[in-house]
Amino acid sequence: MMRKIVGLCSNCNNCPVVEIDDNCVKVGEAGNLCILKVEEWEALRRKIIDGEL
Repeated sequence: MMRKIVGLCSNCNNCPVVEIDDNCVKVGEAGNLCILKVEEWEALRRKIIDGEL
């Protein structure tokens, strides 16, 4: 099982994170969390890379 957690702020441990695993991608923090299917995450990532967002 792949699991990767990346903080959105390198200055502390209190900022939101992106947590990627085999089934979904979670962006945010407790009470303010967006859960994407892997396919949705890949579509969002591609739009960012392509400059659409």
